[in-house]
Amino acid sequence: MSNFTTATEFLLMGFSDVRELQILYSFLLFLIYSAGLMGNLLIVIITTFDRRLHTPMYFFLRNLAMVDACYISITVPQASVNSLVNNRIISFTGCAAQVFFVVFLACVELTLLTAMARDRYVAICHPLHYPVIMSPRVCLQMTLTCLITGLVYSAFHTGYTFRLSFCHSNVVHQFFCDIPSLLRISCSDTFSNNLSLIVSDVVVGAGCYAFIIASYVRIFSTVLKFPFPVKEDQKKAFSTCIPHISVVSLFLISGAYIYFQPPSDSESLKDIILSVFYTVIPPFMNPIIYSLWNKQIKDAMGIVMKSTILIKKKIKGCMDMVKFSSQNI
Repeated sequence: MSNFTTATEFLLMGFSDVRELQILYSFLLFLIYSAGLMGNLLIVIITTFDRRLHTPMYFFLRNLAMVDACYISITVPQASVNSLVNNRIISFTGCAAQVFFVVFLACVELTLLTAMARDRYVAICHPLHYPVIMSPRVCLQMTLTCLITGLVYSAFHTGYTFRLSFCHSNVVHQFFCDIPSLLRISCSDTFSNNLSLIVSDVVVGAGCYAFIIASYVRIFSTVLKFPFPVKEDQKKAFSTCIPHISVVSLFLISGAYIYFQPPSDSESLKDIILSVFYTVIPPFMNPIIYSLWNKQIKDAMGIVMKSTILIKKKIKGCMDMVKFSSQNI
C-alpha cells in the first residue's frame, strides 16, 4: 500500500492489533459515545423547555451542547464500528468529509466558548447594561458569526489539504482523518500547508484564548471587590465561571497537544491517545462539568427526573386499569 500513485482510500490506525482488545475498545468507545451524546442532548432538552433557563448564558450553553453532540458523532461511532469489525478503510471522500466536519466543529466550539466568556463578562461587570448588550438579536448574531467563521476556516484548510497528492502511503496514523496526519503522508510540498495551519491556529486559537483570559481577569477582579453582604452573589458568579474555565482549559490544552507536538512519521499509540483527549474527552466531559457546578442545571435535571418518574407511574397506572378492565370483561 506504500506505492500508490494517488490514494483513492486511506487506512486508519486502530487502538490494538489484538482481537480481544479491539472488541473491548469498541465497547468502551460505544459507552463513551452514548454517555456523551445523551448528556449533551439532555442539556439541549433542559435549556429548551425550562423557561427559567431562557437567558443568553444558557442559549450559548445549548448551542455548545448541540455542537458537542455533533462533534463526538463525527469520529467515535466510526472508530467503534471499525474496531468491532476490524475494518479500518475509509474512502477519499469520506476522509475529506471527516476532516471538514472535525475542523468546522472544533472551530465553532472554540469561538462559542469565547462568546460565552463575553457573556459572563458583561453579566458580571456590566449587569445594568446586560439586557441591552446581550439581547437575543446580538446572541443570534454572535452564534452565526461562530458558524460562519468555522465554515470558512474549515473549507479553506480542507480544500488546501486535499489538493495535495498522497502517494507515499495511504496509512493515516490516527483513528480518524486529521490534517497533521495527512500532511505527513503527502508526497507534495507541504510547507505552505504547515505554515498556514500554524499561523491560522495561532491567530484563531491564541486570539480566542487571549480574549477569554482577559475577560476572566476582569471578571475575577470585579467579583473579588463585592462587599460582604453580597458574598452569595460572589459565590454564584464563581459557580457560573468555573465550569466555563474548566471546559476552555480542557479543550485548548488537549488541542494544543495535537497541533503543536513535534512531528513524527512513525506509528505511535501516544498520538492516538492524545487525539482522544482532543476529540472525545471535551464533548464527553462538558455535560458532566456543567451539571456538577451549575445549580440551575442540577435543579432542572431534578425536575426532569421527577417528571419522568411521574409519567412512568401514570402510564403504569393506566396499563393496570386497562388490564383490570379486560380481566373483568
